[in-house]
Amino acid sequence: MSSSAFLAKVQSRMQMAKEMSDEEKLYRYKGVLYPIIMCPEDHLKALENIRAREDDIMLVAYPKCGFNWMVGVVRKIIAESMGVKTESRMPPLIEFFGPDVLKTVDETPSPRFLGTHLHPDNIPSSFYAKKTKMLVIFRNPKDTLVSFYHFSNNNPVLPVQSWEYFYSHFLSGDVPWGSYFDHALAWEKRIDDPNVMIVTYEELKQDLSEGVRQISSFFGFSLTEAQVHQIAEGSTFTAMKESAANSHGTMGNVIFRKGEVGDWRNHFTPEQSQEMDEAFNKHLAGTRLGAKLNYQLHCQ
Repeated sequence: MSSSAFLAKVQSRMQMAKEMSDEEKLYRYKGVLYPIIMCPEDHLKALENIRAREDDIMLVAYPKCGFNWMVGVVRKIIAESMGVKTESRMPPLIEFFGPDVLKTVDETPSPRFLGTHLHPDNIPSSFYAKKTKMLVIFRNPKDTLVSFYHFSNNNPVLPVQSWEYFYSHFLSGDVPWGSYFDHALAWEKRIDDPNVMIVTYEELKQDLSEGVRQISSFFGFSLTEAQVHQIAEGSTFTAMKESAANSHGTMGNVIFRKGEVGDWRNHFTPEQSQEMDEAFNKHLAGTRLGAKLNYQLHCQ
């Protein structure tokens, strides 16, 4: 399926979403909530047969942790180092593909660029068997929650929910793709895997050039310093937001909203902030991923 055919399919699904009630938009698969329009059950079942390759380039993130931003960065790294442009408008989320697209993906020459929001235990096992390299993006939970809340309310495939409702469901893990803390703890267990590299949104915001260097070397791409700077300059959040207006149409503004660190302060009540601090301490205090998230600096 071509990129334009895929986009047309997405557009028709968006239209379908507008005619559905909010209650109909989410369903459970193996205990986890998913948006039925973008990843219906046949999509998730079809993933069981996906054939991973050792040289696949895999990007993984819990929703709203900087996935789309890094899609742009990784595409630029591939284009610069291989001299080929991969300006596909197709989001590389494997759970959005479905059986037809998966056939095309199976025939796509290497290296394939793929991505997912799936919990690591639900990523198809062939990616682990083939030792596919996975770049995992995490973001502090307060900003992730705020971004996810706005995304849910501005994206027709997800239900509209009040701040209080979304906040409490995020904390209990009852949101699309599951619990932030479950995802974090599962990656904590894999933090020493040489085929996994965990990078935080906040680190990337602080020094994108360093992020580009680390990511390209992790995937085995060699870039000159000039290329690193060129990619970093073309990949600031503002630059990505502007180019998304061309590539994603009206969804560009939904995907790329503010891109700030600390926007949670405009949303959380003091009680909610304290409740999240307690949840973070309960789940992630003393973990290496918890330390990497630099919670004290970004969330207190």
